Amino acid sequence: MIDQVSHALPHGITLSCRVSGEAGRPVLMFLHGFPEAAFAWDAMLEYFAQPEHGGYFCIAPNLRGYENSSAPKDVEAYRPKFLVQDILALAQIVSPTAPLAGLIAHDWGGAVAWNAANQHPEAMRRLMVINSPHPGTFLRELQNNPEQQAASAYMNFLIRPDAEELLAEDDFRRLWEFFTNMGAVDGPHPWLTDAIKAQYRAVWQQGLTGPLNYYRASPMRPARPGDAAAAGLHLPHSMLTVQVPTCVIWGMKDIALPPGLIDGLGEFVSKLTLHRIKNGSHWLVHEQPLRLAGLIEDFLRDDKAARPVNERTKVVRAVRGPRTQRY
Repeated sequence: MIDQVSHALPHGITLSCRVSGEAGRPVLMFLHGFPEAAFAWDAMLEYFAQPEHGGYFCIAPNLRGYENSSAPKDVEAYRPKFLVQDILALAQIVSPTAPLAGLIAHDWGGAVAWNAANQHPEAMRRLMVINSPHPGTFLRELQNNPEQQAASAYMNFLIRPDAEELLAEDDFRRLWEFFTNMGAVDGPHPWLTDAIKAQYRAVWQQGLTGPLNYYRASPMRPARPGDAAAAGLHLPHSMLTVQVPTCVIWGMKDIALPPGLIDGLGEFVSKLTLHRIKNGSHWLVHEQPLRLAGLIEDFLRDDKAARPVNERTKVVRAVRGPRTQRY
């Protein structure tokens, strides 16, 4: 069962959230991306709340700017430091005496999660990222790889001052194409039903300015005339390293985030498990939810300390299939 709650954070932001499971259990937090909302994680919330899958307390916030969460008007309010502040404050509310058992994130949620893991590794025991580039490899590819520059060209459309109006045209035609261009309707794992479309439409009708401000506030996009964007950016290595045990799950048919983004991840992530999903796209959460849940569950199962003492075992089982690498 999914419940909806709102949490007022100490710094004045309120996040609307979807939750499942028993309060007081180890906490899993799920972060969505663009152009989605917290409901995208519903199947995962219910799965991991079940006792046979860990019995976690699961929470998926709508990030600032989305759905019923606070939506500051200032573009600068969507800089990474403020997004991380939201997630850390929420974690302190729902898990005040222990770090998160796991932070699971996709797309823009992953961008927030990578930063949180770099800056506050003590806030989580495990990090799981689905098709969301590490800032170190993303910057490298944006600066040097024409394929990534072309794949990310849409970002410069999303920062246009009239982007909201254009995206809303023809019943959000351009937004539906984010999904349908990667097989959401006619691919090997179709998932975009009329019922799910109604959920998206309800969120988008509440406003697109907040979600678009993530792109407007970030220089991580291809250069264009008069705007160096990523080409003029330098990030010190200390801002890119992640010491938290991390599982990256990557749909290899993601046309917006090509597989070059996972090359060299071991340079930044010291404890890395990497799964390549050959027939998965950017929308793995919807396409193959049971497979994704199984990979996350296996990774969480490695971490005995995240479970109550009476549920720990002496043997740690890890599944290492042909698509798994450890660095």
